[in-house]
Amino acid sequence: MSANTVLANAKDVDSYAVSHLIAIDKALTDTISNTAKNGAPPIAVSPTQGKFLSLLTRISGAQNVLEIGTLGGYSSIWFARSLKAGGKKGKVTSVEVLEDRRELAMQNLRNAGVKVPEEAEVLLGAGLEVLPRLLAEIEQGKRPKFDFIFIDADWENQWNYFDYGVKLSKGPGSVILIDNAVQKMLEDGIAGQGKRREDAISVVEKVGQDRRVEAVLLQTLGAKQHDGFLMALLV
Repeated sequence: MSANTVLANAKDVDSYAVSHLIAIDKALTDTISNTAKNGAPPIAVSPTQGKFLSLLTRISGAQNVLEIGTLGGYSSIWFARSLKAGGKKGKVTSVEVLEDRRELAMQNLRNAGVKVPEEAEVLLGAGLEVLPRLLAEIEQGKRPKFDFIFIDADWENQWNYFDYGVKLSKGPGSVILIDNAVQKMLEDGIAGQGKRREDAISVVEKVGQDRRVEAVLLQTLGAKQHDGFLMALLV
């Protein structure tokens, strides 16, 4: 079976699964549409991935979610709804570097019935500027620690975001998930047939050496083609 056939089959399976397992949701559909209309790239998680994040949040018992990289708020909606469905009183805190996307995300959240900022807040700024402030607020007792951290931002800082995620987490039992981890590995030549970039940092290697966590890398095929995510559990 050729690579093209495998990818085509994967997309067909993804579409079939979505049609049977994920209810049609106008607010989520409008979020994707509004995000595209406002010029943002089509890099939000897929519906299947959004549902997976929602279920994983509930399974883990998370109350406070940190999302690094908001875009149009699509995944933020999944997280906020998951917390509400699970009867949790926590909220989603998302970090977005661009002001226009922050405004768009807050609009999409409100359109989806999510209360801003009570159930979801979107903080403006670069991740490595906002995260130290969040850590300071936690240390000062001004905000709770996070028990689920989703990293879906600029790839060059994946390791830095991960390291902060550990520091911002509640500790053992908390979950950190890095999206697009496989795509980044392939682009940097860390795995695959491409030539490795001299300055490339292997997040998988660094996480594997980190005794604060246990982790796994899962490859995925579907609407987002060949990619995957790294998931770590604080121990």
